[in-house]
Amino acid sequence: MAVAAKCSIIGFFNKKDSIKCSYSFTKESIKFSATPKYEELSSSMNGCHGDSRAPLGTIETRTFPVAATTAVAADRLHAAIFDLKNNPPHVDSGIIRIQVPIEQKIESLDWLRSQADSSSTVLPRCYFSGREPANININIPKIQNFDGNINGDHENDINCKKLLSVAGLGSAVSFRQLTPFSLDDWHCIKRFLSKNSPLIRAYGAIRFDGRSDISSEWEGFGSFYFMVPQVEFDEFEGSSMIAATIAWDNHLSRTYEEAIGALEDTLWQISSSVVRKKLNGRTGDAVLLHQSHVPNKGCWDSAINKALEMIRREDTSLLKVVLARSSRVLTDVEIDPLEWLNTLKSEGDKAYQFCLQPPQSPAFIGNTPERLFHRDELSVCSEALAATRRRGETEPLDLQIGHDLLTSKKDHVEFTVVRENIRRKFEEICSQTIVEPSKSLRKLPRVQHLYAKLTGKLKQEDDEFRVLSSLHPTPAVCGLPAEDARQLIADTEMFDRGMYAGPVGYFGGSESEFAVGIRSALVGKDIGALLYAGTGIVEGSDSSMEWQELELKTSQYTKLMKREETASMKETVHL
Repeated sequence: MAVAAKCSIIGFFNKKDSIKCSYSFTKESIKFSATPKYEELSSSMNGCHGDSRAPLGTIETRTFPVAATTAVAADRLHAAIFDLKNNPPHVDSGIIRIQVPIEQKIESLDWLRSQADSSSTVLPRCYFSGREPANININIPKIQNFDGNINGDHENDINCKKLLSVAGLGSAVSFRQLTPFSLDDWHCIKRFLSKNSPLIRAYGAIRFDGRSDISSEWEGFGSFYFMVPQVEFDEFEGSSMIAATIAWDNHLSRTYEEAIGALEDTLWQISSSVVRKKLNGRTGDAVLLHQSHVPNKGCWDSAINKALEMIRREDTSLLKVVLARSSRVLTDVEIDPLEWLNTLKSEGDKAYQFCLQPPQSPAFIGNTPERLFHRDELSVCSEALAATRRRGETEPLDLQIGHDLLTSKKDHVEFTVVRENIRRKFEEICSQTIVEPSKSLRKLPRVQHLYAKLTGKLKQEDDEFRVLSSLHPTPAVCGLPAEDARQLIADTEMFDRGMYAGPVGYFGGSESEFAVGIRSALVGKDIGALLYAGTGIVEGSDSSMEWQELELKTSQYTKLMKREETASMKETVHL
């Protein structure tokens, strides 16, 4: 079994693994035809193909009374869909969310893992857990009649719930293009969102570099991929909620009847039982059989030296560049991305956890500490995060390591570059900008960083796109100046970053939040796993120390696998 798995994986990446240590080699990439294979696989409506400025006929959320169990909640969803099927709205386009609160607090990731056996190979799925709970107002009816209808004679309770995480299966509407994410694409997504329906959200990610060629493993994601889940499970503090969403637009060749039919198909694949699987520290005791790095240590040293030479040149403005490494791992059994995500969640204090998986694609998962931005109405905030040290085994040692980081001249330069770059961009967009604290330590379970928080006030709602497009890529994942660093990355790195180091999060009607997709991996679908990590190169950087930083950053994944015991693990290194 292990040998067969090894052969299939090696066969998949044989072409790229034959690369020698040369910067002139062209990356393996996919060129798409006018009708890419992805469109044939996905049954959801692509919202990017419509008129981005045409308002929908209706956007609404319908909330049912609280259910005691997930089974009761699922029954109410089925009954509500039956009612919608028999009483269609008289509009050509719209999006309707039906939600049923549940008394029990159930983790949304447990719900998603419980669906894995029946639906994970067909339906797209997503998961997002923010660093802090988000306040959501929900109208919960007090009384329900015997026929299941809400009694309008009784007032509603306005319940403020703290949302912890969201899991979704199927897409009521998706958004995907091969071209870079644009203002028009942003309007296409916002068209389906409303301040009055705060939990209708589009979850997704954007490529690090939308202008670069897309490699085969990232094909399903396109240049960007967002989805409004068909069936969604929300985890709150003290309670839960299950929801179903339908979206239709006759101008996009997606009728109301087709949308209802697609939702019914998805609902029949959903299990109402939720089983909490025990966390044993490893993903099914998977054994690590093979590992390869792109680049290898020797070529990494050459790349660092090349970057430092450019930084030192008098005719360049380059101050910093972030170079990354892709590590492919193969185990004796296929890796379950949700198992890895579950482990990340257990140690994810002060970090975002996410999973995004288009139809028939690997899953992009991550445990990132870095916020790109958060918008609440017109208020927006971002963070500067740079420089890395390990945590100490004892409190005195941890304090000493943190002190060394705070007083390091090299790390101060790297951090200041990031902070001041974000400050300037905020000042261009926002009416006011505050930086507080100006520099501190951000301590995470395995590492610690230098940190600053920036807040501002947008002048208008459309400035959200300006914030996204101007902040990404940050100096923390690209460099400064951004275009010079991006070009050096494109010339130097011989793998496709895909969504690694790109924005990952959600757009909502009144609130949006995006993290930076670092500490991430692409998992499953016959590729094993690709682990990504990067490090900032500035004057004074040492290639061996930067390599050790890469090892530290990927250790949260490699520790999940056991080493092969019957024979020494084969490790192949490539550029």
